[in-house]
Amino acid sequence: MDADWLVFDPHPSRPAFRVPRGAVDAHCHIFGPGNRFPYAAERKYTPCDASAAELLALRDHLGFACNVIVQATCHGADNRALVDALARSDGRARGIATVRADVTDAELQALDKAGVRGVRFNFVKRLVDTTPRETLRAIAARIAPLGWHIVIYFESADLPELYDFFTALPTTLVVDHMGRPDVTKPVDGTEFELFVRLMREQPTIWCKVSCPERLSKSGPPSYDDVVPFARRLVETFPDRVLWGTDWPHPNLKSHMPDDGRLVDFIPRIAVTAELQRKLLVDNPTRLYWNRQ
Repeated sequence: MDADWLVFDPHPSRPAFRVPRGAVDAHCHIFGPGNRFPYAAERKYTPCDASAAELLALRDHLGFACNVIVQATCHGADNRALVDALARSDGRARGIATVRADVTDAELQALDKAGVRGVRFNFVKRLVDTTPRETLRAIAARIAPLGWHIVIYFESADLPELYDFFTALPTTLVVDHMGRPDVTKPVDGTEFELFVRLMREQPTIWCKVSCPERLSKSGPPSYDDVVPFARRLVETFPDRVLWGTDWPHPNLKSHMPDDGRLVDFIPRIAVTAELQRKLLVDNPTRLYWNRQ
C-alpha cells in the first residue's frame, strides 16, 4: 500500500446510538485482497487490503442489517471483488459497479443477478482520469433499462460546470457525500444553495449525507461544522437521503475515524425517530431492494 496510507481502525467502538432494525450502511467499499483481486494498473492509489469478511464483521458490530458496496477506483472496471462480496452477503448487500462503454449485455445481466443496482461516475480529478461525456452518456443509456441508477462523485466547486450534464442523464442519480461542500462557507451561501437547488428541481436526485470525517475542518470527534449541511438536506429532502460509513475510508490524510463514533453522528443530523428510519431503513430499502 502507499507509504502515507491510513489504515482503518480494526477495533472501532460500539455506537451509543442504536440504529433502527433493518438499517443499511449505504456507502462502503472493498479493497482486494490484492493477492486474489489485483488492483488496476491505472489506479491513482494503492490501498491496504479491506476484505468482505472484515466489512461484514463491521456491519454486525455497528448494528446494521445490510450494506451497499461501492466499487473502488483502485479496482477500475474489474468488479470481481465487489461481486465476491455480494455473494458472501447472503442477499444482505447491493452493489454499485464501474463499467466501460463496451460492457456486454451478458456482463450487465450477470452484475444485475449478483446484486448490482447502479454504476458510479467519478469526477474527482485527483482520483480518476477524465472520461468523455459521450462515453458516460452511452453507459447511462445502457444501464437505464435495467432500472439501475448512477452514483456521482464530484467536488462542490465543479457543480456549476457539471449541472446541465447531470440533469440530462436518463436515470435516478445519487450524489456522494453531499457533493463535498466547503463547510467553511455558509450553509445558505451561494455554493451549497446550488446543490440544494439541484435536488429541489430534480426529484430523481438523491444524496448521501455521509463523510463528516472527510468534509470537516473542525475535526473529530464531533465534526460540528458538517452538521448544519447534513441536517438541512435530511430535513428538506427526507425521502431522498442515505447514509454510509465510507469504510475503510480511502485517501484520508488527517486522521482515521472511529466507525462507532460516526454512527453516533447520525442523530445529530436526523433528529427524530421518523427521520432516522427514513434515512437508514426506508430510503435505502426502496432504492436498492425494491425495484423502481
